[in-house]
Amino acid sequence: MSLLAQAWQWLIDAQQYSGDGSIPIRLLEHLCFTFAALGLATLIAIPLGYFIGHTGRGALWVVGITGAARALPSFGLMLLLVLVLGVSARLWAAILALVILAIPPVIAGAYAGIQQIPRATIDAARAQGMTEWQILFHVEVPLSMPLVFGGLRGATLQVVATVTLVAYVGLGGLGYEIIQGIPLRRFDQTIGTAIVIVALALVLDALLAFATKLSVPKGVSAGRLADVRAKDAGYPGVLRELSAGPETMVSP
Repeated sequence: MSLLAQAWQWLIDAQQYSGDGSIPIRLLEHLCFTFAALGLATLIAIPLGYFIGHTGRGALWVVGITGAARALPSFGLMLLLVLVLGVSARLWAAILALVILAIPPVIAGAYAGIQQIPRATIDAARAQGMTEWQILFHVEVPLSMPLVFGGLRGATLQVVATVTLVAYVGLGGLGYEIIQGIPLRRFDQTIGTAIVIVALALVLDALLAFATKLSVPKGVSAGRLADVRAKDAGYPGVLRELSAGPETMVSP
């Protein structure tokens, strides 16, 4: 029997769906870590990205940080934080590591979303008497949402994959089944769990892709706005690549 067939037999075995270490429980743990990290990263990164995009302050800092953060080793960062904060605080160390990894694509998406709005659109809003807050919330935020969701998609895929590592510090999740299966040479368990993780990532990405399509304002195609300020600044195009998930642009 092939390894894939063995993995499928492991997945459909009723024993895997009962008890404290069942697949549903591990999946729930995995989702809790994922949503906690994404929620905290969103609360930090989106306001900061909007502030930088609206004011233009700190743009070079964003480019440097988001680029450097992509090179951070996920496993090494998590273990370092566990050692620094202590084993007793390993839960917060793991979440902090996940948040640090999720912030760069989200902040880049928010910043690039603001920067891709044509200057003429902003000037027209000011000419109608809008305040800076009104421009931000009624013009810039709605038009930036497709790229914001693009950043969230990239962050989600990275976090779903990285949450697998929290099992190394004894925090459960789907990664526990992989870590347990490798030394026991239970490749059916290892491959079966990997299939569940991939399926979870694809489902979450599909949901965010659908949300991206819904976020495009009527009469606007995401990614088709003239990038006036981006041409002046010279780097939002790079940020869009950093924030991009598998499908940042939305077809008309």
